[in-house]
Amino acid sequence: MSIVKSLSVGNGDMFYIKHNTDNFTIIDCNITGTEENKKRIVDELIKESASKTLSRFISTHPDGDHFGGIEYLNSRMPIVNFYCVKNSATKEIETNDFKKYCELRDSAKAFNIYKGCSRKWMNESDETRKQAGISILWPDTSNQFYKDALKIANEGGSPNNISAMIKYGIQDSATIVWMGDVETDFMNNIEADLKLPKTDILFAPHHGRKTGKIPKSILDVLKPKIIVIGEADSEYLDYYQGYNTITQNTGGDITFECVENWVHIYSSNENYSVNFLTNKNQSAFKHYIGSLAV
Repeated sequence: MSIVKSLSVGNGDMFYIKHNTDNFTIIDCNITGTEENKKRIVDELIKESASKTLSRFISTHPDGDHFGGIEYLNSRMPIVNFYCVKNSATKEIETNDFKKYCELRDSAKAFNIYKGCSRKWMNESDETRKQAGISILWPDTSNQFYKDALKIANEGGSPNNISAMIKYGIQDSATIVWMGDVETDFMNNIEADLKLPKTDILFAPHHGRKTGKIPKSILDVLKPKIIVIGEADSEYLDYYQGYNTITQNTGGDITFECVENWVHIYSSNENYSVNFLTNKNQSAFKHYIGSLAV
């Protein structure tokens, strides 16, 4: 069994994976709200990672709503393995969190991720530890559109299109994909170089905003059973008509309990429900909303 949780952090993204090995992974962070909420989230991370001996932080891209609060996180839960795309992104206004991002990015703690890269124990096992089941689907650093996006970010422009795409999966259970904040036009441009898997759970890029709407031709490859739409003002969201969706604006924290052949799903909002899941009468966490066959 493994646990994947998408945390409700307002306008931004933050996830963690409590692996079925002794790995623990955080993907992005945005804990810039109230002191109470910051403490609640980091307390949970510390508690859930306590039984694991190896932890990593994966940064999809250097945007404030994906690294917000990283200075606070690092002060309470020191980041010793920092995974990011190789970049020299700059900002006109350098916040303390951006400075911490840059410090980690440019340190010996950093590992640069790219399409197909290997890393012990991200996706390689040995006699001491099993792998985490994480694969990097993008970027292809030789792709000209990616090079152009990297240049824009390095010159202080938007870093959205240098986002890493990440797959997580364990044998006989769900395949889960993150796409960072890549934008629609960029996806159209790189589609020929993408090799994406059939996916059970897909986190919509750019929090589900219309600017990051996934082209139909790419969705036809991914064939997601569920698309999770992140938090943003509803007027900016695309709700992916014709697909099963979970919306974090109303669902809050969403927990995915990944077991053999099933994913049991829970919401922090006791009044949230969807009509496409199977009732398997689960109770590992509060507010069970149903299960997905995988």
